[in-house]
Amino acid sequence: MRNILLTIAYCGKNLHGWQIQDNALTVQQCFQDALYEIIHERPDIKGCSRTDSGVHANMYCVSMKISHPITDDHLMMAMNRYLPDDIAVTSVCNVDDDFHARYSCKGKEYVYKIWNSRVRNPFMQGMALHYRYNVEVEALNNEAQAFVGSHDFTSFCTLDKREKGDFTRTVEYFRVERDGDMILFTVKADGFLYNMVRIMVGTLLAVSQGRIPMGSLGDIISACDRSMAGPTAPACGLYLNKVFY
Repeated sequence: MRNILLTIAYCGKNLHGWQIQDNALTVQQCFQDALYEIIHERPDIKGCSRTDSGVHANMYCVSMKISHPITDDHLMMAMNRYLPDDIAVTSVCNVDDDFHARYSCKGKEYVYKIWNSRVRNPFMQGMALHYRYNVEVEALNNEAQAFVGSHDFTSFCTLDKREKGDFTRTVEYFRVERDGDMILFTVKADGFLYNMVRIMVGTLLAVSQGRIPMGSLGDIISACDRSMAGPTAPACGLYLNKVFY
C-alpha cells in the first residue's frame, strides 16, 4: 500500500465542482471513474478543497492509498487517457503515509479573472467575468490591503451547514492587477471560507461602483455581518491557482 499525490487541472464550465453529487457531473466522479478503469479499485480519495459549480483549477491536489503496482508515470498517462478533455492529471508522486491532500495543506492561492472591456470576449465565456465598467485598479489594490492579516471573515462567508467554528483566516497577500483588458485578483491565505474569495471580489466591485464607501472594508470585516459586504461574484472567474504544502 502506498500513498500517492496527484495534481490535476480542470476547466469547471461544464462541471459541478469537486465533490460527488446526485444527478450532476463532478470532478471527483470523473476522477473515480477513470481510476477504476485503470486499477479496478475504488480507494478513498482525499481532495484538497471544495470547489463550486463553474469554478476552475490550475492546481488541485488529490491523495489516495492504493496497492496496485502501476508506476507513477503510467498512472498519469492512463488517467489522462480516460479523463474527459476538461480534466488533466499534471503530476503523480509518492508521499509519506500520513500525508492528506486537505489536512496537510498549509495554504492556497486563488485568482479571480475579470474581462474588463465594453465588448465581451467569446473565448472568455465561462472563464472570466465580463465587466463593462471602468475599474481603477490601483485604488482597488489599495482597498484590498484591508484583507491582509488575521481576521474573522464572517462578513465574507456564505453561512451554511458546512461552515462551523472559528471563522478566522490569515491572508498573506491580496493583489489587484491589470493585464490589458484582464484584471486579476490574486489572494493567498492559510484557508478560505465558503465563497470567501467571490464575496471579497464582489465587495471590491461594489467599492468601485461607489455602492460601498472607500476605506470601509476594515469596518465591514469588524462587523462580522454578511449583509455589510457586497454580492458574491459569479463562479466563472474563480480559479484555484496554487496549493501549498
